[in-house]
Amino acid sequence: MIYCDKQTRILVQGATGNQGAFHIDLMNRYAQSVSGAGVVAGVTPGKGGREVHGVPVYDTVREAVAIHDTEASVIFVPAGAAADSIMEAADAGIKTIVTITEHIPVHDVMRAIAYARSCGSAVIGPNCPGLLSPGECRLGIMPSPLFMRGPVGVISRSGTLTYEVVDELTRAGIGQSTVVGIGGDPVIGETFVDCIRRFSEDSYTKAVILIGEVGGALEIDGAEAALSLDLPIVAYIAGVSAPKEKRMGHAGAIIEGGEGDAASKIERLKAMGVTVATRPSELPAYISTLL
Repeated sequence: MIYCDKQTRILVQGATGNQGAFHIDLMNRYAQSVSGAGVVAGVTPGKGGREVHGVPVYDTVREAVAIHDTEASVIFVPAGAAADSIMEAADAGIKTIVTITEHIPVHDVMRAIAYARSCGSAVIGPNCPGLLSPGECRLGIMPSPLFMRGPVGVISRSGTLTYEVVDELTRAGIGQSTVVGIGGDPVIGETFVDCIRRFSEDSYTKAVILIGEVGGALEIDGAEAALSLDLPIVAYIAGVSAPKEKRMGHAGAIIEGGEGDAASKIERLKAMGVTVATRPSELPAYISTLL
C-alpha cells in the first residue's frame, strides 16, 4: 500500500458539514472492519468541543495534531476556504492531504499545492475521490464494498471510471494494492508520475493500471516513469469520441490546440509499448498477463 496503512491516524477538515460527518462515519466503519486507526479527530473553526460520530472536533488543525498526532487529512471544506485548509494541514506537518473539494479557484490551488510541497506534504486532488488500500485504509469517498486486496495498483483521473475498473477487477478475482484518484482539475497535487514512483517502491504492487482521459499529457509522463522503473502497466484512456475545444466533465478534460485528445494519447502509449484497453472490461485480462 502507499500513502496510508492501518496505523494511519486520520483528520477530517470540515468535520461538522454534511459530507464531512457522513464520510467520517463510513471511514471509521471501514477502519473498524480492518482493525485500523481511522478518523481520530475533526476540525471546523468555531465548533471545537463538539463530537461527530464520537470523533472530537477542534477549532484548528494544529490543535488537533498536537493532541492526536494525525498523519493524513481529508478535506471536505467549501471551495472558497479549501486552499487555506490545504496550507493549514501542511503547516501542521500532515504529510498526506486528500482534497475532495471541487471548484477551487485555479490560482488558489497553485498557491496551496506549492506551499504544501515546500512543507514536504503530498496533496491528492483536488476534485478527487481520494484513495483506498483494501484491508488497510480508506481516505476519502471510494465505495469500499467494490474492493479486494491484491497486487494491482490503480491510478485514475476519473472517480466513476475508477469504481467501474475496480469492480471489473474484483469480479475477475484480481485484487488491488492501492487505488488512487488523482483528480480531474487542470492543476492537481500528486500526478501519475508521483504515484508510479511510490508504487515502484511498494513490494506488494506487481503491476499498475493507468486510467486517463482527454486533456494534458499526464498519462504519457506516467507511462514513461513506469517504463523507466520497470513497473508493468496497462492503460485505458476515456474520451475517444470527445469533440475538440469542448470540456468533457472535468475542468482539466479539454482538448486544446489539437493536443490532448484520446486518440493521440493512445497512439503514443502504444508506440511506447504500453498495452491500451479499448474498454474497461478488457483490463482484467490484460493485467493478468503481466502478473
